[in-house]
Amino acid sequence: MKGKKMKFTCEKFFLLAAILTTSHAAAAKSPVPILEGLLLEVEDFNIRISGYNLKTGIVTTVPAEVETTGGIVLNARLFSDIIRKMPGQSITLSVNAGFVATISSELKVSEFEILGSPITDYPELPTVDGMDSIEIDEALLKKMISQTNFAVSDNESRPIHTGALFETGDGELTIVAVDGYRLALRREPMEKSNVPSFSFVVPGTALSELEKIITDGDQIVNITHGQKYIAFTIGNTTLISRRLEGEFLNYKNSVPQSSKFRFKVEKDEIVRAVERVSLIISDKLKSPIKCVFGDGIIKMSSSSTYGKASDECTMSGDGEDLEIGFNDKYLLEALKAAPADDVILELTSGVTPCVISSADEKNNFLYMILPVRLKAYEG
Repeated sequence: MKGKKMKFTCEKFFLLAAILTTSHAAAAKSPVPILEGLLLEVEDFNIRISGYNLKTGIVTTVPAEVETTGGIVLNARLFSDIIRKMPGQSITLSVNAGFVATISSELKVSEFEILGSPITDYPELPTVDGMDSIEIDEALLKKMISQTNFAVSDNESRPIHTGALFETGDGELTIVAVDGYRLALRREPMEKSNVPSFSFVVPGTALSELEKIITDGDQIVNITHGQKYIAFTIGNTTLISRRLEGEFLNYKNSVPQSSKFRFKVEKDEIVRAVERVSLIISDKLKSPIKCVFGDGIIKMSSSSTYGKASDECTMSGDGEDLEIGFNDKYLLEALKAAPADDVILELTSGVTPCVISSADEKNNFLYMILPVRLKAYEG
């Protein structure tokens, strides 16, 4: 089978950035080798580069001086390594009828010839039959993802919870993640008040890739959802992900609406204390952190075969020496993700969830952690 010849020249910086971005969606290892490649489609004035692993696709464009249009699929890892190491500021890539790509720069000192594949072998990326869309600042979306995605489940027995729920209504966007042991919620008002009400679940793996390709800049992300797929578009780059289907946890009914105790704590102080008592806990030596809420103070302790540790931090309120145990990782991730200087801890007993929320009036985050029964670890 013979292919169509093509040739283009473009800036190395922009080409490498596009390759690295789309490589996030190329399969690292696959029984279908072409999924480990990037699809290059050369048009009149730019190159369209796509990566797709059958679950998530990323597409972006790069301006180029095009001599001949055409297309080819090149191995993502090899292609990125070559472009990264090439000397010079501009890259010229030409493809012959046998799908051999020749890569060089304006310095004429380095040249590579690598075998590609025809674009007809590459799976077609899905299209999003847009139903509704919203817009959000990229920096804000990046924060909302990082402050919830850690609580997405990795348990495939409940596939719907391996993603995060996006929900709009009352002019707000809410993102929720749950894994059976904890819940993370972030809520922010949208700039446009007439945001349509809808909800969908995006795989956590796709959100991790999205978090990598958006920045802390001031561009706008357009989120479009269709019946089967979601598209996140920023500038000339689009990430397409399948929707997860199923019944997501009714989080509004899962969060306690009242509590016996309510404590205000400085976030950085409690984080440092939890980090210190966690030092003797490891993945192999699992042990909870024991917290005793007294009058104006939280006393923390932990023990493992390494030894024992204790620490404390101040708080407002009296917990009447309430004892409760927490998984150190879950507690730390929730506290570190909280976008506030001071947080509120709400508790009722040693066997009911702890709810962490903001001490200010923003009401833009909530984390819920189930306790660990201490008696199971006490000999």
